[in-house]
Amino acid sequence: MGQPVVHFELWSKDPERISQFYSKVFGWKITHVPEMNYHMVETGGEGGINGGIMKPQDGPWPGNMALYMQVDDLTPFREKVKAAGGKIIVEQTDIPGVGSLCLFEDTDGRVLGMWQQG
Repeated sequence: MGQPVVHFELWSKDPERISQFYSKVFGWKITHVPEMNYHMVETGGEGGINGGIMKPQDGPWPGNMALYMQVDDLTPFREKVKAAGGKIIVEQTDIPGVGSLCLFEDTDGRVLGMWQQG
């Protein structure tokens, strides 16, 4: 069985502006979560996925969007990424009470994420 895409993120220098854009265009319900400095996106689509909008922290954030694939354990999948020629960008970030994520670069230079439910 494959690993499904379960979340997307749009990275923006102005999350409020881009939130308003997607809300107006597609009718997405976007809720700002100040304590996480994050905007939760509910697309409302049947069978679709939800996501988030955030302002990247200082440092290297190649690209401006990521898709997240769900995995049962980040550790072996980080090794699979490296063995297949990819590069780990963010080893692991824990979101307390929710799960953990890892960012990686594929062999074309795209930055994507993996998500382990908490």
